[in-house]
Amino acid sequence: MKKLIGGAALLFLVGGTGSGAQAAPWCAFYDPSTYNCGFHTFEQCLATVRGAGGWCRPNFFEGSSGAKRPARQASARLALLMRHLLC
Repeated sequence: MKKLIGGAALLFLVGGTGSGAQAAPWCAFYDPSTYNCGFHTFEQCLATVRGAGGWCRPNFFEGSSGAKRPARQASARLALLMRHLLC
């Protein structure tokens, strides 16, 4: 019984925890296939590539912060539009 409870607890801890990692808005590219998208400001990115060589560009892999409108705002606008059209 203790093994069952311990196994269930372990399964919950491993499978139940999500990663809080989010892509940052700036990426440092060291060559065409080596990059790091963990920079929150252009200055951070530039300071990193300045010594190693490379370039910085906005993160286009996962819509960086501010690039996409939050879903609840979009759905609220859609609901308002539908209400306006149906009345």
